[in-house]
Amino acid sequence: MSKQRVSRRQFLNYTLTGVGGFMAAGMLMPMVRFAVDPVLKAEAGGDFIATKQKVDELTNEPVRVDFSYEQVDAWYTSEVTSTAWVYKDGNGEIVALSPVCKHLGCTVNWNGDKNHENMFYCPCHGGLYEKNGKNIPGTPPTAPLDVYPTKVNDGILYLGKAEPNNLVK
Repeated sequence: MSKQRVSRRQFLNYTLTGVGGFMAAGMLMPMVRFAVDPVLKAEAGGDFIATKQKVDELTNEPVRVDFSYEQVDAWYTSEVTSTAWVYKDGNGEIVALSPVCKHLGCTVNWNGDKNHENMFYCPCHGGLYEKNGKNIPGTPPTAPLDVYPTKVNDGILYLGKAEPNNLVK
C-alpha cells in the first residue's frame, strides 16, 4: 500500500477516465461485432442443392435441369432458379455444365443451331462449345463452360456451386 494520499483532483481524473473508457467500449463493441460477425459466421459453402432429376433417367444426351434455392442477401431472402445441362459421359459419370456463355453471359442451348448439331450454341454472338463444355477456337467464348459438382442421394441428382472447368483445355 502506498502511503501517499490520492487528491480529489486525481480521484476525479481516475473516475472520469474509467467511466469514459467504459462508455466508449460500450459504444464500440456493437460496431466491432457488426464488422467481425459476418467473417466468423459459418458459411453454407459446399452445400448441394437437390434437383428433380432422377439419375437413372440420364443418358448421353444433355438435358436441361432446372433447380431452385434460397439466396440470402443481408436481411433479404429470395428464391433463385438456375439451370444446368446434365448428361452421362462415356464412362457413366454425370457431367453437369453451366448454361452461361463465357463470352458475355448469354444462355447456351444444346443443339441450338441447325448448322452445328451436337454442340452447345450461344445465340448472342455465335459462340460454340463441344459436348464436354470446351470452347471452340475461332468463336467468341474464351473459356470452357463452368461445371457443377454432382452428388447422388437416393437416386436424385444434387448440384453444388458452379466452378471453372479445369478438366477441359
